[in-house]
Amino acid sequence: MIKKFYITVDGVRHEVEVEEISSATGSIPKTAAKAASVQEAPVPAAPAPAPKKSPIASSGDSSVTAPLQGLISDVKVKEGQTVKTGEIIVIIEAMKMENEVVSPRDGVIEKVAVCKGESVAAGDLLVSFK
Repeated sequence: MIKKFYITVDGVRHEVEVEEISSATGSIPKTAAKAASVQEAPVPAAPAPAPKKSPIASSGDSSVTAPLQGLISDVKVKEGQTVKTGEIIVIIEAMKMENEVVSPRDGVIEKVAVCKGESVAAGDLLVSFK
């Protein structure tokens, strides 16, 4: 049975035909194997790069909660610190990826409820505003 495959060598895409060896006997069929015909196939346009993931802001009116379960890898704010909308306040590591949690509004941090290395569940309080 002949199967067709596409392979890419040095950025050039080729179409190849390969004859399957009999899997029951493990031997090559008695008919002479044909040389695979190689044709240059058109190279499809490269897919657009994935959009950069935007930071996560999960909040109530006066607090920010964890949007997902994970481990606090860094706390970027301190109590009494003034923050602006979009400023990174906490980084949560989940599934070996760092997720930046940003401030949903301008304000002053009243309480930081987590510390580096702590595990959090989705919905746990991270910080609260004055």
